[in-house]
Amino acid sequence: MGYRQDATELGDARRRVEALVSELPGAEQRPFEHPWELRAFAMAVAAYHNGQYEWSEFQLSLIQAIKQWEQGDSGEPWSYYEHWLTALETVLAGSGALSEAALDERTRAVLETPKNANHHEAHREPVAIDPAR
Repeated sequence: MGYRQDATELGDARRRVEALVSELPGAEQRPFEHPWELRAFAMAVAAYHNGQYEWSEFQLSLIQAIKQWEQGDSGEPWSYYEHWLTALETVLAGSGALSEAALDERTRAVLETPKNANHHEAHREPVAIDPAR
């Protein structure tokens, strides 16, 4: 029964994210170019709903991340969701929900994992923006 409940909860969460995405300005155009961007969006929404931070904190952090990019000379191409991810990491670190050391360790572990690792295990499909796609 636990698996069925988890699947139902996952389906409910996907539908909530899809509803949020469909209400975004410009949603008729594809707002996410890569699956990780939708996952970053979904994580930000989930962390907010779990009380990890206030939405206004996230908005201010996103504004700051974009300002830093605008003022920088790094030559990095524009990526809204890169700034979204930076803002999410900042607010989660500020609330104590995420430590920089834990983030660094997890990043290192992911980067050290071969691309074909666990190829024999099932992987969840990314959240679909439009079921017809």
